[in-house]
Amino acid sequence: MPDPVGNDDLASRRSRLLLRTLIGLVLRRSRLEQGRTLADVARMARVSMQYLSELERGRKEASSEVLAAICDALRVDLADVLTEVARDLAAERARMAPVVRIEAVPARAASRGSGDVFCLAA
Repeated sequence: MPDPVGNDDLASRRSRLLLRTLIGLVLRRSRLEQGRTLADVARMARVSMQYLSELERGRKEASSEVLAAICDALRVDLADVLTEVARDLAAERARMAPVVRIEAVPARAASRGSGDVFCLAA
């Protein structure tokens, strides 16, 4: 039974991934794939190492200027970062989608058909 107060919707919104979290994960993946340290990338982007760490963990939201500087420091295109974020969002949406089971139910002897009847269950 749905919650009349709307707490189910609130819980759903709280469990959603935030854009800043996904951007941070993609930036961290890029940095680690390059075998680079936080200190190196932070120095090249002209941001503090602590701030870059917080961005990568999704605790801070980068301005477009800072994001561009980090992309430059990582030598990655912002469009590629955003494409990867979009893929991660799509994967998360697919993971959270309801699963539909299809079960075979034996047909009754009195029914017109002789095969099984399939019913969907969420």
